[in-house]
Amino acid sequence: MAEFLGTGWRFPIRVNGRGGLDWSSGETAIAEAVWIILSTPRRSRIMEPEFGCGIHDYVFAPNTAATRAGIETEVQTALIRWEPRIDVLRVAATEHTDAPNTLLVEVDYRIRANNAARNIVYPFYINEGAT
Repeated sequence: MAEFLGTGWRFPIRVNGRGGLDWSSGETAIAEAVWIILSTPRRSRIMEPEFGCGIHDYVFAPNTAATRAGIETEVQTALIRWEPRIDVLRVAATEHTDAPNTLLVEVDYRIRANNAARNIVYPFYINEGAT
């Protein structure tokens, strides 16, 4: 696989059948890194408090165009800062049609090393547990 894209622990971390850790590499490692950045609230890592994404500040915010625009900005800012292997092409936060309290954050990005275009859809719950 593309060694120049890097190798790291698979996310989530898990033990394989031989008792060792599973690893991911290449484009999979980048996709997992993007997911980790989006899943990590800022100020949650003691040694690196700025790491992560500010979308978690929008939990319990009203589902408005302003909230969705703020989430899009937070996602783009976090990925530009914390994932240097990609170029963020587009970020769009849209309401999930079947769950009005869930936003689907779509991220289109290009891997700089090989110009491969990829995307990820991250579900963000602005009001967990609400129906």
